[in-house]
Amino acid sequence: MLRYLTAGESHGPALVAIVEGLPAGLPITIENVADELARRRLGFGRGPRMRIEQDEVEFLGGVRHGRTLGSPVAISIRNTEWPKWSEEMSPAPGRTEKPLTTPRPGHADLVGMQKYGFEDARDVLERASARETAARVAVAALAKGLLGHLGVSVLSHVVQMGSVRASADRRPKPTDLDTVDESPVRCFDPDAEAAMIEAVQVAAKDGDSLGGVVEVLAYGVPPGLGSHVHWDRRIDALLAQALMSIQAMKGVELGDGFEVAGRRGSQAHDEILWDDDASAYRRGSTKAGGTEGGMTTGDLLVARVAMKPLSTLNRPVLKTVDVATKQETVSFKERTDVTAVPASGIVAEAMTAMVLAGEALRKFGGDSLAELVRNHDAYLASLG
Repeated sequence: MLRYLTAGESHGPALVAIVEGLPAGLPITIENVADELARRRLGFGRGPRMRIEQDEVEFLGGVRHGRTLGSPVAISIRNTEWPKWSEEMSPAPGRTEKPLTTPRPGHADLVGMQKYGFEDARDVLERASARETAARVAVAALAKGLLGHLGVSVLSHVVQMGSVRASADRRPKPTDLDTVDESPVRCFDPDAEAAMIEAVQVAAKDGDSLGGVVEVLAYGVPPGLGSHVHWDRRIDALLAQALMSIQAMKGVELGDGFEVAGRRGSQAHDEILWDDDASAYRRGSTKAGGTEGGMTTGDLLVARVAMKPLSTLNRPVLKTVDVATKQETVSFKERTDVTAVPASGIVAEAMTAMVLAGEALRKFGGDSLAELVRNHDAYLASLG
C-alpha cells in the first residue's frame, strides 16, 4: 500500500510530506523532485510569485545514496518567503494585528471559519491554498519513478482554456512531453495554443480569470489494476476522487465521459480486438478511458479534469460580507494568477501517478524494486 501525508501552510516555513510503502532500491534524487516542481511553476497566466517561490527540496529520511530504503520517505520543501512571514505565521502564542475578516467567494474561507470557529480567514486559507500541491508533486516524483520501472508513463496537456478547445485528434505521446512543456499554455495543438494565449491576455486586461480542462494520459498501464470486487477499489473511482481532490477542480471524466451519455450503446463502447503482433488483447478505441468494470484494461488511460476560473481576481468585484461588521464589501485580493490551468496538469499527473503506483504495489507487491518488477513481468507473461 502506498500512503502519503502532507503538512504545512502556504506562507509557513515549509511543506512536508511523508510517503510510506515504497519498495527499497528505487532510484531517486533531489534533482528528480526539483525538476517536477519546476514543471508545476510553468504556464502563461501565472503571477510573479512563480519567480519568487523557489522550491528548496530536502530528503529528511528514507533515502540513502540515491535510493529508497523501504522505510518512510520524508520530504521538505522550504518556503523561501518565510522570513517575510515569520511573525504573521509564527507558531508561538500571540495574535495577529491584521485579521482577515472578508472571506472570498469561491474559497474555503467562510465555511472553514464557521466549521473551526475561526475569526481570521488566514487560519483557513493558508492550508486551503493550492501551494499544498507542491508537496503532492514532490511525492509523485517518486511514484512516477516507480511506474517508469514498470513501463508506465504519465503526462498531461491542456485541451481547453476558457471557451477555446484544442483538437481532439491531437494527443501527445510520452516522447512529446518536452513539446507540451515548451508550450506557454501546455497545449499540443499549435492553432489552439495561439487562441488560448489570446484568451488569457484578454482576461488579464479585464482583471479577470480563466478556467479550463486538462487531459491526463497514462501509457503502458498493465491490465487489472483496481478491482470490480469492492466499491472503494475501483480504479475509475480512485482516479476521480484523486483528481477532484485538487484545489479548484469541479468535474472529472474518464474517456469520453459525459459525451457517452448522449450516444446509443452501439456507439458507446470499446470493441475487444486481438493483436497478433503483440499476442495481446486491445480495445479499438478509448471511449471508456482505459478502464472497464473498475479495472484498467491495459490500453491507454484517459482522464480529464475541469478547473474553475480562479476566484481571487486582480480586479476584485465579487461581493462578500465582513464577518466582524456584517457589512457588505468586496473580497480582498490575496496574490493570484489569471489562470493556473497549465500548471494544474502537473498536479493532475501527480494524482494519477500516485493512484496507479499505489494499485501497482497492491497488485504486484514486493519489498524491493527488483521483486516488484519480477512480479509485474511474470504477471504480464502469464496473460498470453
